[in-house]
Amino acid sequence: MVGFGGQLVDRTRAQTAADAAALASLTGGSGAAQMLAQRHGATLVEFTRGPGVNQVRVVVRLDDVTATAAATDAP
Repeated sequence: MVGFGGQLVDRTRAQTAADAAALASLTGGSGAAQMLAQRHGATLVEFTRGPGVNQVRVVVRLDDVTATAAATDAP
């Protein structure tokens, strides 16, 4: 059983992976998102563009934790 500290670390790592994947995908697409998620030890579960042209959303999974991030390069 993982204690509260371990859960917090896992959640933080998953969110960091999601944030990095979302930002990378703005210029590199889903391939860049997948690569950055893997570099953080996570798996890219979902990649979507929109609703705007310059918006992306990713979902990653790291161990038992799922995290979501969105990014845009719109002004």
